[in-house]
Amino acid sequence: MIDNILPFIGRTAPLLEADIKTNEKVLSEIVKNSKFLVIGGAGTIGSAICREIFVRNPKVLHVVDISENNMVELVRDIRSSVGYGDGEFATFALDCGSDIFKAFIENQKKRIGGYDYVFNTSALKHVRSEKDPFTLMRMIDTNIFNTDSTMKMAHEMDAKKYFCVSTDKAANPVNMMGASKRIMEFYLNRRSVEMPVSTARFANVAFSDGSLLYGFNRRLEKNQPLSAPNDVRRYFVTPKEAGELCMMSCLLGENRDLFFPKLDHDLNLVTFSSIAEKYLKNLGYEPVQCATEDEARASVLELKAKHKYPVYFFKSDTTGEKDFEEFYTANETIVLNRFESLGVIKNGVNYDEKLLQHFTDTIVSMKKKGEWTRGDLIDLFNEMIPNFNHKETGKFLDGRM
Repeated sequence: MIDNILPFIGRTAPLLEADIKTNEKVLSEIVKNSKFLVIGGAGTIGSAICREIFVRNPKVLHVVDISENNMVELVRDIRSSVGYGDGEFATFALDCGSDIFKAFIENQKKRIGGYDYVFNTSALKHVRSEKDPFTLMRMIDTNIFNTDSTMKMAHEMDAKKYFCVSTDKAANPVNMMGASKRIMEFYLNRRSVEMPVSTARFANVAFSDGSLLYGFNRRLEKNQPLSAPNDVRRYFVTPKEAGELCMMSCLLGENRDLFFPKLDHDLNLVTFSSIAEKYLKNLGYEPVQCATEDEARASVLELKAKHKYPVYFFKSDTTGEKDFEEFYTANETIVLNRFESLGVIKNGVNYDEKLLQHFTDTIVSMKKKGEWTRGDLIDLFNEMIPNFNHKETGKFLDGRM
């Protein structure tokens, strides 16, 4: 991991420093008196949330994730940086959609009285996951139904707040990942009449696990060229900023609030190709643009010996790619004066019960039959989101280097 990410993403200062300082007393007081469960807590965002909570000395911090290896790294990282706290810190390698997880929740309700705050960062986040009908169905399970069921569990244990990560791609979605998060927001809205919920839409987390920028590190390790689109611009936040944003939304947000970072359109939209060039220059390499993937693959060792490195930049033409990102739509109510660097979308109770039940029943029916197509799922998403502008090109990221 690069020590200072900010120069690569077009910024000179941390985004939330002033807001954290202003609200630190309240945040610390809540954390030290509360019990937390972080689902998906070993991923980039989840582990960042865990660090923010842990440094403020919670009564209980339990972390659930299906990745045993990432969980080990999370514990090592916390022990090696912060050390130990006064409360209980424990990790559990569990699938939050499983019967074992349900038994775990029942056990914790009896043992510690349940949790005060539940964070859910478990998600299928890649646009490439919509390439086949089976991974796409798992995305629906993970992003929508597991979210709905874990919020129900939080309500049944009388938790004070449920927080779930959304995405900037949920605003005017063009891909199934963003649309699945938009539908998830509908389900959260329905549950919000039972218990408080808040969420966050935020930008790409720079160098997060599985991201293109994360892949830059792997390519260098394996003497492989860097490859990136040169026409796709994205907003970026650091992992620490992602953790701070989620914590503030959960602990300071009101019911149905949706937090997002106030990033300037001109100053903070950055292309992947420009980050690749800055990344290489930071490591002492001069980027050399290649005309083809073959040329890039063949020239790594020769160029590397001269402190140069091959890059292959291309125009994006894959399914679901949006030219730019946005955090809210024209018909949403926005509050921009509560925080210095955060905006808040204020949502009322607004969901269509019949439509949500239709979605649930249709998915259950598809699974019972054991067959469905991408087209079936895209059609269903179009019913749920009338203005869903799915960008279908017939090409997917797995076809790229």
